[in-house]
Amino acid sequence: MIKHICEESSRCLQCKKPFCQDGCPVGTPIREMIRLVQENKINEAGEMLFENNPLSVICGIVCPHESFCEGHCILDRKGNPIHIGTIENYVSDYYLDKVESKVSVDPNKKVAIIGSGPAGLTAAILLAREGFSVTVFESHEKIGGVLRYGIPEFRLPKSLLDRYSKLLEKLKVKVRPNTVIGQVLTLDDLFRDGYKAVFVATGTWKPRKLNIPGESLGQVFYAIDYLKSPETHSTGEIVAVIGGGNVALDSARTAIRRGAKRVVVFYRKRESDMPSSSYEIKYARLDGVQFEFNKIPTAITDEGLMIADSEIEIDEDGNEKLSVIEESAELFNTDSIIISISQGPQANIVRTARDMKLDRLGLVITNESGKTSKEGVFAAGDVVTGAKTVVEAVSMTKAIVSEIKAYVNSKE
Repeated sequence: MIKHICEESSRCLQCKKPFCQDGCPVGTPIREMIRLVQENKINEAGEMLFENNPLSVICGIVCPHESFCEGHCILDRKGNPIHIGTIENYVSDYYLDKVESKVSVDPNKKVAIIGSGPAGLTAAILLAREGFSVTVFESHEKIGGVLRYGIPEFRLPKSLLDRYSKLLEKLKVKVRPNTVIGQVLTLDDLFRDGYKAVFVATGTWKPRKLNIPGESLGQVFYAIDYLKSPETHSTGEIVAVIGGGNVALDSARTAIRRGAKRVVVFYRKRESDMPSSSYEIKYARLDGVQFEFNKIPTAITDEGLMIADSEIEIDEDGNEKLSVIEESAELFNTDSIIISISQGPQANIVRTARDMKLDRLGLVITNESGKTSKEGVFAAGDVVTGAKTVVEAVSMTKAIVSEIKAYVNSKE
């Protein structure tokens, strides 16, 4: 690994205008990081990365680098960009346990963070390091949100998230696991108990339905639920996965690893239309996952999945319209079916906070400062934007944390 890091670092051209940094949603100082690595100043490089992005070590693993930094590297024009993500992960992993944690907590600056996924974890670290008294409310038994319960171990080791748990302890962040705000405790309870601001970062954990016959049958699972605990699901030897995002591919690759003999991903459009990373598609094929494109499920039976061909038509305005060729439907015999066609937010919080406005998809509506329609409540991450990347959640959260700090200080 270290040889690879050194070789990749030596290839950096140290461009006067670093397009790689421009391509990163959080503006990672890539040129300076690599320069420090070249000078054997890995500690300084790690500190710089952490200050810019507290989840840098995670982004170095799960980011779609080909779309962001590496896709903008000048060397990508020749098809051989610097492996920036690998360097970032190595440097950040080295530094993570060295993060300065000497903070003086101000008990009068209480902030509640609901959810500990990418947005919540970022906010907790940034606020705690500024001396705010932070409490994280997590609905699961451990922190991490989608990082822990939505990304398989083979892509993101859980041990890395455990190190973040220790970091929160060092920063004197309090964590309440297995606590869902909106069921027993409400937002009003939090303000009653002295929290000056609340940051909602609950993500999107409610699976979207196909709304076809047979969806309630016993061999049908939703991907977001399957990935939480695949060991509790009996999927059999032949598995059909419906969807084309990274969650669908994570489910397919997990099923292969858990003993499935054949896993087929059905996607409604062309391969070029798939929202998943091109690298993830290649990795899935390498693992043995098969793909069927331009296919739409029409029904689920005890024997398997009824799947029909789809076609794309262009309307008079030049827009693509997807239609199903009903007469083409055939039965695909399968032991189980995993549905992965996006997720939406749970409605736990808003059940008891009617003054929080949502859009038609159930996402929390905020202004450009991350403020919701409820006084003192901010929100960011997937619960606002829908499913996005980790680095996009970090970028959004950094800006909103500044607004939270200003809001709480104004209350002082």
